[in-house]
Amino acid sequence: MSATIIDGKAFAAGLRAGIGRAVAGLAEEGVTPGLAVVIVGEDAASQIYVRNKVRQTLAAGMRSFDHVLPASTGEADLLALVGRLNADPEVDGILVQLPLPGQIDPQRVIEAIDPAKDVDGFHPVNAGRLLAGAPAFVPCTPLGSLLLIKSVLPRLAGLDALVIGRSSIVGKPMAQLLLQQDCTVTMAHSRTRDLPGLCGRADILVAAVGRPELVRGDWLKPGAVVIDVGINRVPDPAAGEGRTRVVGDVAFREAAAVAGAITPVPGGVGPMTIACLLRNTLQAACLRHGLPMPAL
Repeated sequence: MSATIIDGKAFAAGLRAGIGRAVAGLAEEGVTPGLAVVIVGEDAASQIYVRNKVRQTLAAGMRSFDHVLPASTGEADLLALVGRLNADPEVDGILVQLPLPGQIDPQRVIEAIDPAKDVDGFHPVNAGRLLAGAPAFVPCTPLGSLLLIKSVLPRLAGLDALVIGRSSIVGKPMAQLLLQQDCTVTMAHSRTRDLPGLCGRADILVAAVGRPELVRGDWLKPGAVVIDVGINRVPDPAAGEGRTRVVGDVAFREAAAVAGAITPVPGGVGPMTIACLLRNTLQAACLRHGLPMPAL
């Protein structure tokens, strides 16, 4: 069996195009969604990610408000900025890029963001609403993962789903989203016994544990849909001394010979994260202005 490769890059491009059309329609109502992005410090990976977010925000016709703060910024100063963004009528969504420097408590910052502008979906109010099955902003990576699953499995009711990883950013909200789709969901983690056995029963497997190529091909149920959220750098001797390559949490070549559909790394879930951030920002703008969320 040769798996269908789920092209997250192409899917995300289509989603962004739909968002762009929706934003153009909102402009006729006098509404232009605005996203504020805050980055503290000079983490290279964060800076690249934020630049991509800003570029795609502008390409979708939204306004981007960028705040780049020095690594020495104190927690009080960052919280004060968040307070100003909460009160700014031009800002519909707020994203504070993680990780933050050690002198700042990230949870305090997350809880300071207005839940109605929490387009990352990390605020306890949104997490609680998701748990209760109420409308909420959903973290972008799990939301993107669900959209990719549904692109190859439109009906999920009754399927067995396994989520490997229990973080509040991916694993826990992913499990809630699958439960809302009427899947039977199992969560696994670093202390799970017989992980291969659990994988062998899963119709849907989402790997988000941060361990390079942990999930092997012979663990999988034939025909399973595999969503690999992992992004891990490992040595690449073939490319030269000191060089690395990016791999996921799933041994891709092995898994692709068994799975029914699988996301690659890179080019799978990653591109969906920013696209879903823009989707959440569009939703936030519609809610703030009492407008219906356009179909995308």
